Amino acid sequence: MARVRCITEMGMGVDVHGRDATKAAKRAVSDAIRHSSLGFVRMLGKTPHDMFVDVTIGVPNPEAVDTTAVAKELPYGTVTVKAVKGGLDIPAEGSTDGITIANAAVIVSLDDGK
Repeated sequence: MARVRCITEMGMGVDVHGRDATKAAKRAVSDAIRHSSLGFVRMLGKTPHDMFVDVTIGVPNPEAVDTTAVAKELPYGTVTVKAVKGGLDIPAEGSTDGITIANAAVIVSLDDGK
Protein backbone atom coordinates (compact mmCIF):
# COMPACT_ATOMS: atom_id res chain seq x y z
CA MET A 1 0.00 0.00 0.00
CA ALA A 2 1.24 3.44 -0.89
CA ARG A 3 -0.41 6.59 0.32
CA VAL A 4 -1.17 9.42 -2.05
CA ARG A 5 -1.38 12.88 -0.51
CA CYS A 6 -4.67 14.43 -1.55
CA ILE A 7 -4.87 17.64 0.41
CA THR A 8 -2.85 19.71 2.86
CA GLU A 9 -4.51 22.33 5.03
CA MET A 10 -2.99 24.70 7.53
CA GLY A 11 -4.61 26.30 10.53
CA MET A 12 -3.87 28.52 13.49
CA GLY A 13 -5.36 28.38 16.97
CA VAL A 14 -4.93 30.56 20.03
CA ASP A 15 -5.48 30.16 23.75
CA VAL A 16 -5.74 33.78 24.85
CA HIS A 17 -5.63 33.07 28.61
CA GLY A 18 -3.90 30.23 30.36
CA ARG A 19 -1.26 29.07 27.88
CA ASP A 20 -3.12 25.82 27.19
CA ALA A 21 -1.24 24.15 24.33
CA THR A 22 -3.95 21.52 23.78
CA LYS A 23 -6.70 24.11 23.53
CA ALA A 24 -4.67 26.12 21.01
CA ALA A 25 -3.85 22.94 19.05
CA LYS A 26 -7.50 21.85 18.87
CA ARG A 27 -8.45 25.31 17.62
CA ALA A 28 -5.68 25.16 15.00
CA VAL A 29 -6.98 21.82 13.69
CA SER A 30 -10.54 23.11 13.67
CA ASP A 31 -9.39 26.18 11.72
CA ALA A 32 -7.61 24.00 9.16
CA ILE A 33 -10.47 21.63 8.46
CA ARG A 34 -13.04 24.40 8.09
CA HIS A 35 -11.33 25.30 4.81
CA SER A 36 -12.18 22.02 3.08
CA SER A 37 -14.99 19.71 2.16
CA LEU A 38 -13.54 16.47 0.85
CA GLY A 39 -16.33 15.23 -1.41
CA PHE A 40 -13.87 13.92 -3.99
CA VAL A 41 -13.19 10.73 -2.01
CA ARG A 42 -16.53 9.29 -3.18
CA MET A 43 -15.49 9.88 -6.79
CA LEU A 44 -12.52 7.58 -6.13
CA GLY A 45 -14.72 4.83 -4.72
CA LYS A 46 -13.62 5.57 -1.16
CA THR A 47 -15.39 6.76 1.96
CA PRO A 48 -14.25 9.37 4.47
CA HIS A 49 -13.30 6.49 6.77
CA ASP A 50 -10.67 5.36 4.21
CA MET A 51 -8.68 8.56 4.73
CA PHE A 52 -5.38 8.74 6.56
CA VAL A 53 -5.13 12.05 8.40
CA ASP A 54 -1.69 13.08 9.65
CA VAL A 55 -1.58 16.16 11.85
CA THR A 56 1.51 18.09 12.91
CA ILE A 57 1.06 20.69 15.63
CA GLY A 58 3.66 23.39 16.28
CA VAL A 59 3.58 24.85 19.80
CA PRO A 60 6.23 26.26 22.13
CA ASN A 61 5.75 23.35 24.57
CA PRO A 62 4.94 20.23 22.49
CA GLU A 63 5.10 17.93 25.51
CA ALA A 64 2.01 19.73 26.91
CA VAL A 65 -0.24 18.77 23.97
CA ASP A 66 -2.76 16.00 24.59
CA THR A 67 -2.54 14.42 21.13
CA THR A 68 -5.50 12.11 21.82
CA ALA A 69 -7.73 15.11 22.51
CA VAL A 70 -6.49 16.86 19.36
CA ALA A 71 -7.18 13.73 17.26
CA LYS A 72 -10.83 13.86 18.34
CA GLU A 73 -11.19 17.13 16.38
CA LEU A 74 -11.05 15.08 13.15
CA PRO A 75 -14.38 13.43 12.31
CA TYR A 76 -13.10 10.74 9.91
CA GLY A 77 -10.18 8.60 8.96
CA THR A 78 -7.23 7.02 10.68
CA VAL A 79 -5.74 9.95 12.56
CA THR A 80 -2.21 10.45 13.85
CA VAL A 81 -1.11 13.58 15.70
CA LYS A 82 2.39 14.67 16.60
CA ALA A 83 3.42 17.84 18.38
CA VAL A 84 6.67 19.61 17.56
CA LYS A 85 8.45 22.75 18.71
CA GLY A 86 6.95 25.81 17.03
CA GLY A 87 4.11 28.25 17.45
CA LEU A 88 4.40 31.28 19.66
CA ASP A 89 4.13 32.11 23.35
CA ILE A 90 3.32 35.71 24.27
CA PRO A 91 3.71 36.52 27.96
CA ALA A 92 1.24 38.88 29.59
CA GLU A 93 2.50 42.06 31.19
CA GLY A 94 2.59 41.88 34.95
CA SER A 95 1.12 38.38 35.37
CA THR A 96 1.78 34.72 34.73
CA ASP A 97 -1.03 34.59 32.17
CA GLY A 98 -0.19 34.63 28.49
CA ILE A 99 -1.15 33.71 24.97
CA THR A 100 -0.22 30.46 23.24
CA ILE A 101 -0.45 30.22 19.46
CA ALA A 102 -0.43 26.82 17.73
CA ASN A 103 -0.02 26.04 14.06
CA ALA A 104 -1.46 22.90 12.49
CA ALA A 105 -0.72 21.08 9.25
CA VAL A 106 -3.42 18.56 8.39
CA ILE A 107 -2.49 16.16 5.59
CA VAL A 108 -5.10 13.81 4.12
CA SER A 109 -3.95 10.79 2.13
CA LEU A 110 -5.62 7.80 0.51
CA ASP A 111 -4.34 4.33 -0.28
CA ASP A 112 -3.55 4.16 -4.00
CA GLY A 113 -4.74 0.56 -4.14
CA LYS A 114 -1.47 -0.78 -5.51
